[in-house]
Amino acid sequence: MKRSLGIDVGSKRIGVALSDELGWMAQPLQTLLTSPQSPQEIAMLAEQHAVSVIVIGLPRNMNGTYGPAAAHCREFSKKVEALTKIKVLLWDERLTTAAATRSLHQAGLKTKAHRAIIDQVAAQEILQSWMDSGALLGGSIMPVEVEEN
Repeated sequence: MKRSLGIDVGSKRIGVALSDELGWMAQPLQTLLTSPQSPQEIAMLAEQHAVSVIVIGLPRNMNGTYGPAAAHCREFSKKVEALTKIKVLLWDERLTTAAATRSLHQAGLKTKAHRAIIDQVAAQEILQSWMDSGALLGGSIMPVEVEEN
């Protein structure tokens, strides 16, 4: 089984996580600075790590609607998809940053230390959520709806 890449797209930084080869555990990989070259950087990372799927977090409001950040993620996913033959999915990322912050706090890291890795851990949460859904093994969980509201 090939690996999967998890992506948390932000306006300033992009967190990247990578699954193990069995698709059981996601691990933080790195943080990229958001730039016009970011889609190419993601495509290169996906190729370098021989991933079979790229899972990009899609931000949703708690009431299920989509905001401007979701539009940015959709655009970003289309750019990545155009640069690679690897399957690109959008996955609901509600509360992943909060979960990542809680995990880092429980690990004893101070808030200032979070900044360096919070995006990677959020990407890890996105990827782990997708893998836990059974989607990697052909489960019935489908990616989030990506139509405009």
